[in-house]
Amino acid sequence: MTDWTKLRKELIGEGKKSPLPPEIKLPMLPKAVMEFSRKAEDPNSTPKELSKIIETDAGISCELLRMVNSSALGLRRKVSTIQQTITLLGIRSTKLFLVTTGLKQAMSTSDSKLINLPNFWSTNLERALMAREIALLMKVDPDVSFSAAMLQDFLLPILSRERFDQYLQFTISQDSSPCLLSDYEIEQFRWNHCEAAAHVMLDWSFPDDLICSVFLHHEGLKMLTNEDLGQTPATAVAVASLIPDPLRQNPEGLQQLLTLNEAWPDFKLFELAEKIDQELREESTAAANYISLKNRLEKYALLLENGSAT
Repeated sequence: MTDWTKLRKELIGEGKKSPLPPEIKLPMLPKAVMEFSRKAEDPNSTPKELSKIIETDAGISCELLRMVNSSALGLRRKVSTIQQTITLLGIRSTKLFLVTTGLKQAMSTSDSKLINLPNFWSTNLERALMAREIALLMKVDPDVSFSAAMLQDFLLPILSRERFDQYLQFTISQDSSPCLLSDYEIEQFRWNHCEAAAHVMLDWSFPDDLICSVFLHHEGLKMLTNEDLGQTPATAVAVASLIPDPLRQNPEGLQQLLTLNEAWPDFKLFELAEKIDQELREESTAAANYISLKNRLEKYALLLENGSAT
C-alpha cells in the first residue's frame, strides 16, 4: 500500500509555502464542496446528512448527477438523488467526483486568451477517460485516476492569463525548440503548474492520493518502472497525460503512447482511443469539432512511417 500522506509531504511538505506569487488570484471552491469535504472526514457522517450539504447548491447537484449517470462511468443502474449517489459510490468516491465538479464550476469564469475553456475541459475529459481505462488495466483505483486526470491542469487557464507573455512564448517556441511545459515553467518561474496545483489542492483539503497524482502527472512513461508507484493511479494519470493538448505541453506525447502500445500487449491503444472518442462525443458538446484521438494517432503513425514526424 502506498503511503500517500508520506509521499505528499516528501513532494511539497505541509503546503505552507506555496510557490505562487500572491498577485495570482485563485478561484473559490463552492461552499457546498468545502462543507462536504470537511463533513466527509467525520466517520459518523451519514449519506443523508452529506446529501443535504450538496443539495444546497443546485448547479453542483445537477452536474454531479449528470457525471455519475454518464455512460463513461458505466454504472449498472441510474441514480436520481444525491443520497442514492453517495450510497452507491461511497463517501470517498463521491468526494472525488464532487471536488472535480466543484473545481470545474469555480474555473468557469477563468478566461484566457491562450486557452479555450470548452476545448480545455474536453481535453481533460479525454485524458480522464484514458486514465480510468489504464487504471482498470492495472487494477488500481479508477476513480482517483479519473479525477486526478480531470484536475491535472486546472490552474493553466489562470496562469496563462496572469503570465500571458511567458506562456505565449512557450507556444511559439514549440515549433523551433520543443520542450515540456513543466520544464519551461521551472526555467521561467522556478515553479510549475504541477507543483502549484498540488499546493492549492492541499490548501483545499483534497485527498493526498489526488494531490500526488496531479503533482506527478508530467513524469510520463518512467512512472511505469517506478518501484513504489508503478502500479498506482499516479502512473495511470501520467500515461494519460501524454495525450496532446492545445498548448502542446509534451511534444513527444503521441510518440511515447505509440511506443508503449508496442511494449505493453494489454495496452491496446487504438481500441482504447476509439472507445474514448465515443464516450467523449457523448459527454462533451465541445467534442463535436474535436479531432479524435484515434485520428491523431493514425495520422502521426503514418508520419512516422514516412519519416516526416517532428
